[in-house]
Amino acid sequence: MGSATTATRRGTADTADCAAPKGRADAARNRERILNAARESFVIHGADASLDEIARTAGVGNATLYRHFPDRDSLVHGVMHAVTERIAERAEQALAEEDNSFEALRRFVFGAAAERIGALCPILSGRFDPMEPQCMAARTRVEELTHELIRRGQEAGEVRSDIDVGDVMVALSQLTRPLPGVGCQRIERFVERHVQLFLDGLRAPAKSQLPGHAATLEELRQDN
Repeated sequence: MGSATTATRRGTADTADCAAPKGRADAARNRERILNAARESFVIHGADASLDEIARTAGVGNATLYRHFPDRDSLVHGVMHAVTERIAERAEQALAEEDNSFEALRRFVFGAAAERIGALCPILSGRFDPMEPQCMAARTRVEELTHELIRRGQEAGEVRSDIDVGDVMVALSQLTRPLPGVGCQRIERFVERHVQLFLDGLRAPAKSQLPGHAATLEELRQDN
């Protein structure tokens, strides 16, 4: 009787152990779906996009959305952090996997543009604190990785020497931002074309002399 009871308890524990990782995996997938749906919805409809519609697009119930993100501001913060983290991951992958320094920079720039950061920031900037430690840490990571991509390209003679991280950040912000009076979905089809034009301008040897000087992050922050 004792051994049977022990076996039953062991079986129950094993089932619980299996269920817990599955539950966590399901929760992680739901969170990712919600963040992706929210990003798209914020880009198209703005910061006041319907949370009910975001839940439907993500394929989850409203209760699931609110379990992960109790209010709109927490969802906005989650979207911005997830986007910044993915951009950093794209930079790390490009540095690790590309032998050609310019191809690594190109891969990163296209990947960052795909996150639509230029469209998101103006829409959501009033709903999250960019100086919040988590945001600052993620942003610093992106900046340092971008600097490394540029440095490698310049050392290899593939990237023009008169640019800095700020130049890339400004271009990414502007090239992924819709024009006034033009919807995000309409401008989206032109983004890759204009990003490629920008990248061609980064190649060394330079075809022209740029006016002014390279845009550094420190200089950009002085205007805030």
